[in-house]
Amino acid sequence: MPFINIKITKEGASKEQKEELIAGATELLVRVLGKNPATTVVVIEEVDTDNWGIGGKQVTELRKLSH
Repeated sequence: MPFINIKITKEGASKEQKEELIAGATELLVRVLGKNPATTVVVIEEVDTDNWGIGGKQVTELRKLSH
């Protein structure tokens, strides 16, 4: 049973976007690895930008700099 864990920052991904991510990730494993979509599990975790760091900086602060 394949397990895919997608982590994204919590910045308002819509239900429809998440549905597309789940379908697309599942299809990728079906196409590339021949996995059964009925047993492929996809979990999307949304992480607060205060808890996500890039280059030693919180994404919250990086977002402020880019706006």
